[in-house]
Amino acid sequence: VRLVESGGGLVQPGGSLRLSCAASGFTFTSYEMNWYRQAPGKERELVAAITRVGVVTYYLDSVKGRFTISKDDAKNTLYLQMTNLKPEDTAVYSCNAVDRWYEFWGQGTQVTVSS
Repeated sequence: VRLVESGGGLVQPGGSLRLSCAASGFTFTSYEMNWYRQAPGKERELVAAITRVGVVTYYLDSVKGRFTISKDDAKNTLYLQMTNLKPEDTAVYSCNAVDRWYEFWGQGTQVTVSS
């Protein structure tokens, strides 16, 4: 089982990034998929969630209207489109797959928003 995030980096405030999470080793369409983030010195928080069938069920209040979660089942890939980024969005972003019995995590990708 692998979840591999990519697309992080350094961006100026107001900029955009698209994170990707490539999944392998499990049946992608059987799992709910989530994006989490953890900033230095803070607890990990759920950013966005999408169901097995592609229904978005959650956005963190502070990212509503700026972030969009989506997935491409044909590519076994989860996305997080992030726009109008703010310094407080700086964190390690990780994807997560969960079903009734199992939970998998990626290694994370760093997003830094700074001028």
